[in-house]
Amino acid sequence: MLSVNSYFDDQVKSIGFDSPEGAVSSGVMAPGEYTFGTSQNEVMKVVHGELVVRLPETDEFKAYPAGTQFSVAANCAFDVKVATSTAYLCYYS
Repeated sequence: MLSVNSYFDDQVKSIGFDSPEGAVSSGVMAPGEYTFGTSQNEVMKVVHGELVVRLPETDEFKAYPAGTQFSVAANCAFDVKVATSTAYLCYYS
């Protein structure tokens, strides 16, 4: 079963699905600045482009280009800056 999600006035779109290892979403973020909240642990893999992220409990932004990933614990918020359209995979646990 697929679920299609849209956030931030259609600037972030994702397709969610269940895999044998757990829930996954694949999406694209348009240029902009966003704050996301988590309800589960997340591992975000950048597939194309770059996300500049401020993780919970940090004051600085860090760049995550294509081929890199970062993790965010459940029940947290993190900030993202996107300069060019960027694709990602997110794994939930």
